[in-house]
Amino acid sequence: MNQPSPVPAAPAHDLAREAARLTLTKRAEDVVILDLRALEGVCDFFVIATGHSEIQVRAIADAVEEGLRESRGMKPWHSEGFEARRWILLDYVDVVVHVFHARAREYYLLDKLWGDAAREVVAD
Repeated sequence: MNQPSPVPAAPAHDLAREAARLTLTKRAEDVVILDLRALEGVCDFFVIATGHSEIQVRAIADAVEEGLRESRGMKPWHSEGFEARRWILLDYVDVVVHVFHARAREYYLLDKLWGDAAREVVAD
């Protein structure tokens, strides 16, 4: 009897998962992937991660940027926040990575703003 083959994950979802795993290499906390495809979002997925110092926030963002460049040959279409290191954004068009300092994440509450999105918690 033939079993239906599993539906492959969307390329954007694979990218989001890889970016999330890369944040963990620098000990990011509260890493989540928000699936915005069913909403009127600006992209398909958000990856949100938290660091507890400006140095850690920068290290997390650098790990994502360098890791995706090495593994996929991808550079962000747009990035911002590297100077202030409170909220660094890496825009890969279908996936946007947000690396927050803990206080900035509490202030902006991006998780709650997109509270209707399906949520995937990423941990070691």
